[in-house]
Amino acid sequence: MGTVLDSHFLALTAIVTVGYQLVFFIITALLRIDKVTDFAGSTNFIIIAILTLVLKGTWHFRQIVLTVLVVIWGLRLALFLLMRILQWGEDRRFDEMRENFAKLAVFWIFQAVWVWTVSLPLTIVNASDHDPSLRPQDVIGWIMWLIGTIAEATSDQQKLAFKNNPANRGKWCNVGLWKYSRHPNYFGEIFLWWGIFVASTPVLHGAEWAVISGPVFLTLLLLFVSGIPLLEESADKKYSGVEEYRIYKLTTSPLIPLPPAIYGSIPGWIKSVFLFEFPLYNKGISRGGILS
Repeated sequence: MGTVLDSHFLALTAIVTVGYQLVFFIITALLRIDKVTDFAGSTNFIIIAILTLVLKGTWHFRQIVLTVLVVIWGLRLALFLLMRILQWGEDRRFDEMRENFAKLAVFWIFQAVWVWTVSLPLTIVNASDHDPSLRPQDVIGWIMWLIGTIAEATSDQQKLAFKNNPANRGKWCNVGLWKYSRHPNYFGEIFLWWGIFVASTPVLHGAEWAVISGPVFLTLLLLFVSGIPLLEESADKKYSGVEEYRIYKLTTSPLIPLPPAIYGSIPGWIKSVFLFEFPLYNKGISRGGILS
């Protein structure tokens, strides 16, 4: 099956994504629940991956591998987030949205854009007739995906176990990978999707290189919009008066896992330029004295 709507499946995946997200938006708006929100986002990646692979029908090795990688990631994340929300009962991120139709609609539109954009590298690979032999980029990308997936899955489980322990009530998670990064799950997600992009590069030509917008969009989203800034602000409100938390935050990398002793000794300007320690993450924390 050669082409469906367009040669790169861009229109097809956009229509499928909007339709899929619209169904779940209607469900959440009518029932005022948020238990299916993250599940809808994660499974949408799986649908796009399998749909584009099957419709193209060329079954190139690179297409199969990248599709399998995205499906594994999507299944793991979807099941984890679904089980977590069923256990917790509700997601506090949506407290203000349940009664505000406009805010809820904006969120679901943004989720559709997120899914479609981040999926672009795989979409283009699966739509391509170009099938070069395996290159170093393929292996490098697969290794990046593996490292990122392990980091994300491990940190997710570590934080869930930490929060489920009654002894940790009122504490911030600083165990396992969280001892080396304030957001190791986001590091993993960013790294694995850059891996998917790297593994897609052998088939890219001309304007197809624009699919770099996928990992770039995800990185900017988590660094500046809905990821780290919101969690940093929330944690600061809860724990900024606790000296141990202040030390943890000032000596722990915001994203890339690093030993606290090393990170705590790095000059502030290097952290800001190379290690993503942006000022907006520290509005509620004074940096004087500890890292000077």
